[in-house]
Amino acid sequence: MKGQEWYQADDVAEEYDDKRFSRGGQLIDRREKTAVLEALAPLDDRRVLEIACGTGRFTTMMADRGADVVGLDISSAMLQQGRAKAVQMDVADRLEFLRGDAGRLPFPDDHFDTVVAMRFFHLADDPESFLREMRRVSREQIVFDTFNRFSARSVYNWALPMGSRLYSKSEVAVLLAKTDLTLRGVEDDFIVPYGLYRSMPNVLAEPIRTVDRAVGSLSAADHLASVSYWNTKVR
Repeated sequence: MKGQEWYQADDVAEEYDDKRFSRGGQLIDRREKTAVLEALAPLDDRRVLEIACGTGRFTTMMADRGADVVGLDISSAMLQQGRAKAVQMDVADRLEFLRGDAGRLPFPDDHFDTVVAMRFFHLADDPESFLREMRRVSREQIVFDTFNRFSARSVYNWALPMGSRLYSKSEVAVLLAKTDLTLRGVEDDFIVPYGLYRSMPNVLAEPIRTVDRAVGSLSAADHLASVSYWNTKVR
């Protein structure tokens, strides 16, 4: 995986949410959570594994809505932040955080109803192998996102601390076919780069987001979207 040493540093975990999901970054956080909730609903008593759960943004949200969740991440510092968040949200009894390798998941076949992997595949050096492992432990569904090759992200990708693997729609379609997954639906979003939202307060980010949505709703703009949210069914 790309950028493992950077990602696992204590100071990175402590500042992770504030740097990415405060100010205009709250709009990104809100959209990503909506994508997950829409794909998984209803969540009551659903067994969910989140790969690369980080500070528990999605893990705690899913537990709060009734799912039984396991969050797995390679960073002990990130998991520590997630456990504190779970206590704060009073959902610690509905989830478990584990340190582990997404390439060798410590679970039997078909152990979960759903596997979620947000902000993961842009770091994967062997996406097919990781997706096969997720497919192995999921009975029904895998939900994930990808950053897109023909988007503004390609311009500044080299400058990111962990870099990014960028995907075309056809490349993801091939991955799904190879791993016996059927596409339920895909949503594309964010013409404006994430970094721009994070650099400004909400009072400025909100109107830009409104324009972003309007442009993104045009079919001609599909190929410009920065991110795609994939909802897939296990065959």
